[in-house]
Amino acid sequence: MATVTFDHATRIYPGNSKPSVDDLNIEIADGEFLVLVGPSGCGKSTSLRMLAGLEEVNEGRILIGDRDVTNLSPKDRDVAMVFQNYALYPHMSVADNMGFALKIAGVDKSEIRKRVEEAAKILDLSEYLDRKPKALSGGQRQRVAMGRAIVRSPQVFLMDEPLSNLDAKLRVQTRTQIASLQRRLGVTTVYVTHDQVEAMTMGDRVAVLKDGILQQCDTPRRMYDHPANVFVAGFIGSPAMNLLDAPIVDGGVDVAGHTVPVAREELSKASGHVTLGVRPEDLHMSEDGDGIPVTVDVVEELGADAYIYGSTKAKQVGTTGEENADSPFIARVDGRRPPEKGEVVYLEPKQGHVHVFNADSGERISD
Repeated sequence: MATVTFDHATRIYPGNSKPSVDDLNIEIADGEFLVLVGPSGCGKSTSLRMLAGLEEVNEGRILIGDRDVTNLSPKDRDVAMVFQNYALYPHMSVADNMGFALKIAGVDKSEIRKRVEEAAKILDLSEYLDRKPKALSGGQRQRVAMGRAIVRSPQVFLMDEPLSNLDAKLRVQTRTQIASLQRRLGVTTVYVTHDQVEAMTMGDRVAVLKDGILQQCDTPRRMYDHPANVFVAGFIGSPAMNLLDAPIVDGGVDVAGHTVPVAREELSKASGHVTLGVRPEDLHMSEDGDGIPVTVDVVEELGADAYIYGSTKAKQVGTTGEENADSPFIARVDGRRPPEKGEVVYLEPKQGHVHVFNADSGERISD
């Protein structure tokens, strides 16, 4: 087991002037499960491939433990990678697939069999060892790919969107198994996904990337409660946080004629207007008509809860001054008494659950 350090690591592909990964700084603790997440093209897979030795590091360095591996070949880094497409040999049995890397390394046959059987027991694959991959389900093939990594006893596991080929139900089941397995083995793991729900449910910490730049690296709870900027706020959470341009007024900020209370010391860090964020679950319906007016377009009933999707006439600050414009708005309400489509409801943010961001830089200014 080992720590992993990205020390100002940068990757610039030939022919590009803009880095795909720009000055990445992350320290991953021994035994930690770190998830790299972000939209397509943000640099998360490139970061993983840099760690694996499959991509060159143009600036900075990468360390595994105290060892600088920046210029080492992949085989000398003591890492094992699980790919999106499983990469199993179709003509080999499950046992041979799992033990192939050890065979190439010249490990004794009896030792290979012992390690393969131990891994198969952990992954509930013992009865499938003599089968070929085509006789397995997608979830079982993914577990074989995991087993191939486990038998090598590497210092670091690398996983590149390993669940994206599975259906939704199996994806939920398998991500639980992977997280549980990682905690049992205690191997430092770097996991790449574009699915923020996957990231939040699996990682000890989550690192959000955008355009090759690290936006925030924190625990899932901290990231949810204190997003560092507007991008993280809008990316983390499902449904997404409501983000509105809000002019500063006496006592707080104005949203569609309703003053949302915000501490004066927070507003002193901005000029004129801010971006106000509030999560759909941090709103409650006002009975007296005092709140943010939202016209309901769609009601999504989920049993105990319901989500309303609508719009509010929020002021937006442009080059011609302030003007009212429809801004999309989502709120979670009581599923047993949801409003009707076309109805206007009044929603108030819960105290202490409002996020305030600088409208120009997008950086968080609330505590």
